[in-house]
Amino acid sequence: MASKSTCPAPMKATSEEPRVIAEIIGGILLGPSALGRNTNYLHAVFPKSSLPVLDTLANLGLLFFLFLVGLELDLKSLRRTGKKALCVAMAGISLPFILGIGVSFVLRGTVSKGVNQGPFIVFMGVAMSITAFPVLARILAELKLLTTDVGKLAMSAAAVNDMAAWILLALAVALSGTGRSPFVALWVFLCGSAFIVLCSFVIPPVFKWMARRCPEGEPVDEVYVCGTLGVVLAAGFVTDAIGIHALFGAFVVGVLIPKEGAFAGALVEKVEDLVSGLFLPLYFVSSGLKTNVASIKGAESWGLLVLVICAACFGKIAGTVGVSLLCKIPFTEALALGLLMNTKGLVELIVLNIGKDRGVLNDQTFAILVLMALVTTFITTPSVIAVYKPAKKLAKSEYKHRTIYRKDFSTSPFRMFFTFHGIRNLPTIINLIEASRGTGKNETLTVHAMHLMELTERSSAILMAHKTRKNGSPFWKKGPKANSDQILVAFETFQQLSKVSIRPTTAISAVSSMHEDICNGAESKKAAMIVLPFHKHLRLDGHLEVARAEYRHVNRKVLEHAPCSVSILVDRGFGGSSHVSASNVDSLVTVLFFGGHDDHEALAYGARMAEHPGINLVVVRFLLDRDVASSSSVSVEIEEPDSVKTMSMDDEVIAEFKEKILKDSRNKYMERMVKNGDEVMEAVREHGRCNLVLVGRMPEGELVASMRKRSECPEMGPVGNLLIAPEVDIRSSVFVVQQYRTNLSMYSLASLKEDEVTTDVGESDSS
Repeated sequence: MASKSTCPAPMKATSEEPRVIAEIIGGILLGPSALGRNTNYLHAVFPKSSLPVLDTLANLGLLFFLFLVGLELDLKSLRRTGKKALCVAMAGISLPFILGIGVSFVLRGTVSKGVNQGPFIVFMGVAMSITAFPVLARILAELKLLTTDVGKLAMSAAAVNDMAAWILLALAVALSGTGRSPFVALWVFLCGSAFIVLCSFVIPPVFKWMARRCPEGEPVDEVYVCGTLGVVLAAGFVTDAIGIHALFGAFVVGVLIPKEGAFAGALVEKVEDLVSGLFLPLYFVSSGLKTNVASIKGAESWGLLVLVICAACFGKIAGTVGVSLLCKIPFTEALALGLLMNTKGLVELIVLNIGKDRGVLNDQTFAILVLMALVTTFITTPSVIAVYKPAKKLAKSEYKHRTIYRKDFSTSPFRMFFTFHGIRNLPTIINLIEASRGTGKNETLTVHAMHLMELTERSSAILMAHKTRKNGSPFWKKGPKANSDQILVAFETFQQLSKVSIRPTTAISAVSSMHEDICNGAESKKAAMIVLPFHKHLRLDGHLEVARAEYRHVNRKVLEHAPCSVSILVDRGFGGSSHVSASNVDSLVTVLFFGGHDDHEALAYGARMAEHPGINLVVVRFLLDRDVASSSSVSVEIEEPDSVKTMSMDDEVIAEFKEKILKDSRNKYMERMVKNGDEVMEAVREHGRCNLVLVGRMPEGELVASMRKRSECPEMGPVGNLLIAPEVDIRSSVFVVQQYRTNLSMYSLASLKEDEVTTDVGESDSS
């Protein structure tokens, strides 16, 4: 049964549509609308004896899903919701609700004759006015709109909308389950209110106590998780006994659990996979078995479907756009906001199923409303893409310093854009920032640090909203209790100690588009250099192993499309496993200089680091022994004028370096004459015994041309590959630098193409 229910998932393959669309369609296809029209199939796969078990498991999963939805809503954030978001939310509820009431009279006169008028009106109003908060959060994240003004406003308005819709739904359920006596409905309402008041006094203190016993970074005790799930079930039982619905008890518990600390996030981690991976697919099957699209017969029924879809879209979009324009929001942003608020999804499906189970919606009305939810959610993503273009690129003249190497490069201010995937990268990044900042009057460094988080199918709205609500500003400017995240605390502490301006942000996106976040972020911050983590990390035995192969694709794309210089950091513990204070820094940094633009950039960055009194810089310039070169049979395809020009530029850069840096006795410069690649390897092994090695990604000249066959990781360049090769046995961290140029060389671009991976590895193995 589970395998049958999850098979439609691969349908979500294109067009960035949310997964819930494929799940709803999959459920419908398994039901009487498509495959279920064959009675033999229906009785074989879903015999009547299995349906109670299916419904029980589906509703159990739904109970925990509503608990997660409640966890995603932060009451403190709702209280802080601005007037603009509140007005948008109210407009997005009021007009669709009024139109839903109007449509309910039309349906009662045609396909829904004989239904109880009061509950039917409220159910139709809620079905028209609801916005699916979890689905909206995912759409915003995939469209990279979470951190825009439109995204923030949509999230705030959807949260208010969600809360109001559940209150209205509770009213509808109370009315539908009490017959025609108003006194019974009043009793249900009073009992429900008493339950909420009791929970609001009991639940927060209990779970705050649990949260205090679950510190950040420590595993959460299973007893607390099991106890929480037991409370969810108990709350569902109480609200069901009252006469509302079991889902509301679970929702109330989720809303009232404190969102501070690690406990709420741990609950999501523990529960979400089971719910979204097993229980919810069963719920979509259960819902699909109740949906019969074939019940929509005749022109009248299809005309009613068009009416319902138009009323739902017009109510949401017109109401939201109208109020947004009154709030002086530009028309394109107002229209995008209206389209986003029109998102339905699973929450809508839950409302409709409750209505069908309560006898408020018949088969035909249920099928019409399910298709309405499907259509409105399906059109959201392409519509927003069509009407709203948030990216505003800087004018070329505004972005001057795209490289570190420029006139007066050792003293002029510059900005670096660090990226990292998690805590593992932090010590080396912080020590690298410390080494790069200079001291005293030469502290010219500004750092932007972007935490790269993958947007997977299990990413929760609570996590996405929490991480990106503060995007673009210092994370810790949110009060003393917000400092629970180890990453943020580490940056805050370093900033206070070093007085370096560090501005962290978070980017949540799919791996396939992560490079866009990096490039756009670096361009918006006018960075001179992007620092990327290598896709391999250090094992305990000192060798490198692949952490995530997909990150290699990200690095290649950034190298190809970056708006500034780029470097890849191979982390072998530069500075140790913790931050080294300025007075204790004592590191040996080596620059391996072969020639060319990338080596100029590596040397310029080394000169920056040399300003720190704890950094000892050694520059080794490799020169080809001309006597050997002329007598050997080595042939390289290089034009003589370009070679002479490059040599001349190299001499100028080295002369400038000597003039500015060698005044300090801590810094050294040496030239190494080599005859071939083997001697280069020996020299690299000799000079690589330091703390950090800086190299250009694509050095130029005859000497390097003979080394280009060694390419296990082509994006690292020939010298970078040499430094990470196991046979060279270098234990220092490596910093591979590519200087920004408007057009990369043909060889540089060729090394970034995916089809060269297997070829290069094969060549490396054969050599």
